[in-house]
Amino acid sequence: MRQQPANQISRKGLTVWRLYGIIQTLILMAVAIGIGFLMYYFEWPIWIGIVAAVVVMLYAFFSIYLFPKIRWERWRYEVREAEIELQHGLFIVNRTLIPMVRVQHVDTAEGPILRKYGLASITISTAATNHSIPALVTEEADELRNRISTFARVAKDDV
Repeated sequence: MRQQPANQISRKGLTVWRLYGIIQTLILMAVAIGIGFLMYYFEWPIWIGIVAAVVVMLYAFFSIYLFPKIRWERWRYEVREAEIELQHGLFIVNRTLIPMVRVQHVDTAEGPILRKYGLASITISTAATNHSIPALVTEEADELRNRISTFARVAKDDV
């Protein structure tokens, strides 16, 4: 089996994923509070509120701490002249090889949260699918986009 890809995404990506987890947890907490009001209004049993609170706490632990950490540790990529190799996954680690001759175009994107942390994501489009590399430093993402574009152009010229 091949060595795992050499490059890891930015450590700031971990912070961004944790921030996404906080936002999602706050939304779930609002739903749990709504359930609490319904419990009071309709005089539902107390165990419904306890279950809602436990669900929110478990979701917070997994989405803010555990899953972003595992996701960041597993995300790796490497760009070679002939191919792009991606490795990612939470429980099941996926390794993908994208031949340069299949690359149609490469995009970078940054939303408001990524921009605040100076990060961007790259999307690599082939005829069949799209693959993305999340949470790269913006300058690195721009350089990588240009490198992939150059390699893809050279690979297509050789064919």
